Amino acid sequence: MINPGIEKYAEEHSSKHSQVLHELYRETNLKVMHPRMLSGSQQGRFLSMLSHMIRPKNILEIGTYTGYSAICLSEGLAENGKIHTLEIDRELEYIAAKFFKKAGIEKQVISYFGDALQLIPHLNMSFDLVFIDADKENYANYYHLVFDKVRVGGYLLVDNVLWSGKVIQPIKKGDKDTKGIVAFNELVQNDDRVENVLLPLRDGLMLIRKK
Repeated sequence: MINPGIEKYAEEHSSKHSQVLHELYRETNLKVMHPRMLSGSQQGRFLSMLSHMIRPKNILEIGTYTGYSAICLSEGLAENGKIHTLEIDRELEYIAAKFFKKAGIEKQVISYFGDALQLIPHLNMSFDLVFIDADKENYANYYHLVFDKVRVGGYLLVDNVLWSGKVIQPIKKGDKDTKGIVAFNELVQNDDRVENVLLPLRDGLMLIRKK
């Protein structure tokens, strides 16, 4: 979606990720299917920067994958802060756990495995920041489930909201992912309980502040 030359220039003029994150990036690309699902260096630095700005006590992440984004978000946690991260694919646990330990955050991360739609209702706590990066069909459902758990003035950050430009194209029959993202974007845009900005970073990030 972004001119490759501009994207390369932007990456060259952004802070670099850590050696641990570099190793995780490489291992994900070597060992895991669909490595494009992993946040890249520039997006990861944005997640870290935002977390440093908010200084969250509690973060909820829906979609751990191999742990790259969780490590980035953890960099800005308040003292004794925790990140609660949900993943449906238990086979990815060994990579995420290994790199959480390498990054020195294993005591800050609480991992849950299973269907997020079933797990979220049992999280009886308030969150300062929620990051949604899971199955696109359920974005609106995740939003509804977590909304009351986000403190007033807290934030939600949602990935892939441009979906390779498909959001501005006719939706193909049976394309539940694009349909889900378009519905989610409209839901947020028309929700007077929040302020939001859609950032054309990588595959699109929606930053939402609860009023």
